[in-house]
Amino acid sequence: MITTTEASLSWAQALSWRLERQFLDPVGDASVAEVVHRLGAVLSMDEALAEVAVRTRSASSRPGDFTTALAEGEVIKAFAFRGSMHYLSPEEGGVYLAVRSAGRQWELPSWVEFYRLTPEDWPDFRAAVREALSDGPLTIAELGRALTAQRAYRHLEPVFDEGAGTLIKPLTWQGDMSFGPPREGRHTFQRLDTNPRWQGIPDLDDAGPRAVTAYFRTYGPAPLENLHHWLGAGLSAGRRRLDRWFSELGDQLVAVDVEGTTAYVVREDVESLESQRPSDVVRFLPGHDQWVMGPGTKDAHVTPTPLRDLITRKANPVILGGVVCGTWSRRGDEVTVTWLDERPRPDRAIDHECRRLAGLLDRDLRLSF
Repeated sequence: MITTTEASLSWAQALSWRLERQFLDPVGDASVAEVVHRLGAVLSMDEALAEVAVRTRSASSRPGDFTTALAEGEVIKAFAFRGSMHYLSPEEGGVYLAVRSAGRQWELPSWVEFYRLTPEDWPDFRAAVREALSDGPLTIAELGRALTAQRAYRHLEPVFDEGAGTLIKPLTWQGDMSFGPPREGRHTFQRLDTNPRWQGIPDLDDAGPRAVTAYFRTYGPAPLENLHHWLGAGLSAGRRRLDRWFSELGDQLVAVDVEGTTAYVVREDVESLESQRPSDVVRFLPGHDQWVMGPGTKDAHVTPTPLRDLITRKANPVILGGVVCGTWSRRGDEVTVTWLDERPRPDRAIDHECRRLAGLLDRDLRLSF
């Protein structure tokens, strides 16, 4: 049974604790792999934003670290949350892919009718994909040619001619392949089981509680609806499954009162949470950073309602103490900050963060308002 603490917390405390968990205050010396592991996933639709998301959380990061980590298999890239490309940990990424696979999309009647691959055909198809990738990464076109050379999959030639976007997603969810190094601006795919760090796809009923626990350890304290946003809307886990996994964790979770909101945190984190002091740190984050995507832009404690549309449309947030208070943009060597909060603009802290961004980008930057 989930217990409740008697202490009442402020959102300033809660967000300060979350900032520390996400390597934002203080910024530590975490590696690329450690940052991705802690965040659970990092959106990779825009590589420049993904690199800023990771590097802003590590004082020791250097240009090229992100590319090196991917090339060496310290992080992997696959379709995950909301069907988009994400960087994941090879050690723990399988937990999220297991949850993403829970809906077994490839068994839906519409899927079977369109691709003419029955659930009984799917294991052989997956094996054929792995075999085609045995000699190294392939582009979608190359993978399509290798597969459609076989009589059983010749009918898929038009699908691959159109990019096979939907067909290939479950192949990354199930761990058959991940994105490989790009070639001449085109995506490639490679076998995932050749990465010695890859821990495979766990059983769903093992993965689910692990994913729930990881969420509260990084994005807690959080109300239950935030969990449904992350694993439900994000990975299509299904409300009933999520509620069951949440209940099964029982006394591993603790309910805390945060200014009248019931939120949850892992039991071993309660003491550090209750002793946390509010943060006044300013951070420049890239658009769709996990700081705002993890709780969801509907969470007004992080993203005030008037700013939600801006942040949802991928504006770069400026946060103060964890709360989105404005946006920043860069054009050439000029960084422009637009302050959108009623509180006085902390110019000194903004200037300090701009200089930190200049160090990350290795270029001189001018700040303007």
